[in-house]
Amino acid sequence: MSALLEQYAKIVGDDVIDQLRQLAMRLQGMKVVHINSTREGGGVAEILSWLIPLKREVGLDVVWEIITGEQDFYQCTKMFHNGLQGNQANIPESLLEAYEKTNAGYADAMREVLRDADFVVIHDPQPAPLLGLCPDRRGKWVWRCHIDLSHPYRPVWRYLRSHVEHYDASIWSLSQFAQPLSHPMYLIPPSIDPLSQKNRDLYPGEVNAVFDRYGLNPNIPLITQVSRFDRFKDPIGVVQAYRLVREYTPVQLVLAGGGASDDPEGEEVLREVRAEAGDDPNIHILLLPPDAHREINAIQRASDIILQKSTREGFGLTVTEAMWKGKPVIGGDTGGIRLQVVNHHTGFLVNTPEGAALRIRYLLKNRDNLQEIGAKAKQFVKSNFLVTRHLRDYLTLMNAIFHGTLDRIDL
Repeated sequence: MSALLEQYAKIVGDDVIDQLRQLAMRLQGMKVVHINSTREGGGVAEILSWLIPLKREVGLDVVWEIITGEQDFYQCTKMFHNGLQGNQANIPESLLEAYEKTNAGYADAMREVLRDADFVVIHDPQPAPLLGLCPDRRGKWVWRCHIDLSHPYRPVWRYLRSHVEHYDASIWSLSQFAQPLSHPMYLIPPSIDPLSQKNRDLYPGEVNAVFDRYGLNPNIPLITQVSRFDRFKDPIGVVQAYRLVREYTPVQLVLAGGGASDDPEGEEVLREVRAEAGDDPNIHILLLPPDAHREINAIQRASDIILQKSTREGFGLTVTEAMWKGKPVIGGDTGGIRLQVVNHHTGFLVNTPEGAALRIRYLLKNRDNLQEIGAKAKQFVKSNFLVTRHLRDYLTLMNAIFHGTLDRIDL
């Protein structure tokens, strides 16, 4: 067993690692290509940053490629994202042309890599047209959707479906997110890496240093939301919940986040949040760089309660991260948060600032329950949402696609 796999074995056990190696036996040396639109910022980039090294560790030949474009390309894909999550998004023809032109240019540049790959995973709408632009491909192609498509704006979905319909398969985070397609569809929830800088154990001094660094009071309860500055994350609603709690008990709020290189709306949302916060000295808005993983780890561990009051959410890795650290999470009653937050057991699901404030007050007043819920949350993540389970699902999917005609697969 390699040194890396041994580290995971200490957390999940030797049997889990043995199963991964068995699943990978029939896939040894296969060329796998992952393509998304950013290498940093956002959950997809984080997942790939730890999933790909682990795939290599079990014998796959994996590369990670990025599709990039001009501003009109990102503006178009942001409208895709908003429309697929239910907002009305009437995308101008000029932006669609820029989107298709960017993909065509990328396909030309990557033709040899894509043609020779055994397995290609295309993440989300940004590179979705690539399948139709590579007619000489020889491998299997899978479209991986990380977005909540449960109630898409239909014109946007009709356009995107024309590009993804002919993939060999698709992967979704939850069954509720999936839209009907003619190919096999698989469910693979996201995961976190317990060995990453964002999730590994820290020294107590490193956690306590957060209070001095950001002017926080260690004697006042701290509630935190970590996320991109995106309207679907509802940072305004978090500020409103904080103000409702503050009327009854001292509390301080941290909104820690940043932007992704493929999200052109982040600056505008950040301005709105700062305007809502005003000059309240107990609201701390932290604009952190994409690689501030250890800093976020320390902030989450220093917090009493973590919020993720999203109104739409594909999965919510910040929820998983907080639960892994033994923190109760108050999350929006939506999307992938429901898969993680078992109401009243690993946290609370809410729909309004008033509901969030009520649950914050309850937890701060009942510290024994706060600790109990946090402990349940960590165990739930260990059983369901670590990267080793994620890799197992991918390897199982690959075996099914490549050896699906067999009555059984000998491992």
